Amino acid sequence: MDGSAPSKFNVGGVWLDRPFKIRRLGHFGFNVRDIKACARFYTDLLGFSISDPLDFGRRIEDEQVRKGFDSTVGYFMRHGSDHHSFVVFPKPVLDHMRGPSPNPDVTINQITWQVGSLREVTSADEWLRGLDNPIRRSGRDTPGSNWHVYPLDPDQHINELYYGIEQIGWDGYSKPNVFHKRGFQETPDLPQISEYDEVEDALKEDTDLGSGYRHRSTLEARYDVGGILLPRPFKVVRIGPVRLFVDDMDQALMFYRDRLGMDVTEEITWKGRRCVFLRVNTEHHSMALYPTALREELGLSPHTTCLSFGMQLGDYGQLRNAVSFLDNSGAKIKYLPPELFPGIDYSAFVLDPDGHAIQLYYYMEQVGWDGKPRPTSQRPQIASVWPDAVDPQPDTFAGEPFLGPLG
Repeated sequence: MDGSAPSKFNVGGVWLDRPFKIRRLGHFGFNVRDIKACARFYTDLLGFSISDPLDFGRRIEDEQVRKGFDSTVGYFMRHGSDHHSFVVFPKPVLDHMRGPSPNPDVTINQITWQVGSLREVTSADEWLRGLDNPIRRSGRDTPGSNWHVYPLDPDQHINELYYGIEQIGWDGYSKPNVFHKRGFQETPDLPQISEYDEVEDALKEDTDLGSGYRHRSTLEARYDVGGILLPRPFKVVRIGPVRLFVDDMDQALMFYRDRLGMDVTEEITWKGRRCVFLRVNTEHHSMALYPTALREELGLSPHTTCLSFGMQLGDYGQLRNAVSFLDNSGAKIKYLPPELFPGIDYSAFVLDPDGHAIQLYYYMEQVGWDGKPRPTSQRPQIASVWPDAVDPQPDTFAGEPFLGPLG
């Protein structure tokens, strides 16, 4: 070997083009203006559980400044066993702490992608820095305990590559605060001790493992969802895809395809505008890129670069019930042209109190070993009036299943 950079990287015994491989979308979040209303929206209406609150006010020394905010608390939330799959943080507080953003339309807190090991995280850090890709920070955050590196895309969206997020089990408690001392503010040396040994060390200090945070719902569980009584007639079983408005499609593709390693599944042209759909696993897409010029035409909020964030429900019946439930609860529902969402058939969009669009759907086309999506001619036609039930596709209910109990 000469002294030049390797053309391939050994990732767990497999030669790849970069020293890491994204396995899935891990979590996502918004920085919002009305934190209290948004927290209620995502918990009471969409069913997320708060895994840990985080008070940013403790980081603001000036008491008068601190008192000037309506709330300084942000929330880590989950739909399954991952410590968090969604977060909402108070945007006015973060803007005060960090200063004005280079792109004030970015209200996405972060877009987080899971890789396979801590070594992949540290290797990604080194490799991306070698490409002069801007890095926000590296280390390990608590709550959540996930090791990470934060690269920025060309539109100033914060992405995160991570490994090892905390899992919340049957009792619903997050880790006690004593575990937060294992947070890191820089790229860690390898190897690190396992989480098992972290727990052993905490037990030696007589830590009460049940002293963490536990979400408590005050809503009556009165809807039969697949034989389980829940407070709403549906269950979020998967998150994503992320849909972004971007100013320069080629620059965005350079980041998500060439640097993060996503595969382009499909491109479409809608009203003369190029839209690109990328995947990280077998789903048709986990990321979709749209030109910013479409934002106004679609009637979406001008204050955010996020076209929408997806939340997959358990089945088509739950999707229909969710739309009725949310509409009756006073939430605003939108329908957008289905041509903009290849790989998904029926979907509806509900707006959070800050105007972010959440795409609710039940089906995502799966891409197999040959990397080819289904031809457009073989996809189902979307009726303007939704039927009571739909015909199955070859990959209906395929993809990663929801592993935990519904409630």
